[in-house]
Amino acid sequence: MEKWPLGVFASIDAGLGVRLEVAHELGVPTIHLHAPHKATRTKQHAEQFLAKLKKLGIRISVVFGGFEGESYADIPTVTRTVGLVPPATRAARLKEMKEISDFAKLLGVGAVALHVGFVPHDASDPLHAEVVAVVRDLCDHCKDNGQNLHLETGQETADGLLQFLTAVDRDNLFINFDPANMILYGSGEPIQAIRKVGRYVRSVHCKDAKWAAKPGHEWGAEVPFGEGDVGAENFLRTLNEIGYTGPLTIEREIPQEPSRQKEEIGRAIRLLNGLKAKIG
Repeated sequence: MEKWPLGVFASIDAGLGVRLEVAHELGVPTIHLHAPHKATRTKQHAEQFLAKLKKLGIRISVVFGGFEGESYADIPTVTRTVGLVPPATRAARLKEMKEISDFAKLLGVGAVALHVGFVPHDASDPLHAEVVAVVRDLCDHCKDNGQNLHLETGQETADGLLQFLTAVDRDNLFINFDPANMILYGSGEPIQAIRKVGRYVRSVHCKDAKWAAKPGHEWGAEVPFGEGDVGAENFLRTLNEIGYTGPLTIEREIPQEPSRQKEEIGRAIRLLNGLKAKIG
């Protein structure tokens, strides 16, 4: 298989990422798929979707879950609303992630992913133990489906993430490394972080951002890949160092501006192709 095939974050019907037709126009062979709405997570829809992917020459490398009621308006809102951490929504979201895992199995995809949310830093916090338990449950369901579970970086420091992975203690739990999220959340310098967690990285997002004036208290600013503080070439060289050879999946979340989104993703593709040729 080709080293570092390019990809985009794409959607069937849920509004995140680009549509499949755009992915095809951009000429990328892989996608991370935002899981479709519940009504379309059926065997019939899976078969129809796989037929469409085959026609377009695209394969799915990861299926991503996301939930109703999540908001990324600011860091405190993320803490309250995102992932499997908030107690009030946890049971329903765990059920939904298991259904997404089942749908991913119908698609023949060996990995599902999500933002788990802000896990408490203090391992003695009862909430920490609750989140460990729910992620173990989800990992076990994914394992029964022949899948790995990828946690997206962002909310935790690299050390905090390693501590959490150790606590969960499941051999199918890995990381989707998004360098921009480390900057957006103020959780750590991404190149240092990827060197620490590299043995767990099984998928990546090529996304960029600029640091906030008060990292960790204010949002950083997302910008087109190659125009922020990640350092695109350094990022790829570090992926090379840790032995990562999987897809380079571009994520640029401005679906309200589809023409700009497509143009900026196109620039990222050209940048990545140039860096691939340079780094090997």
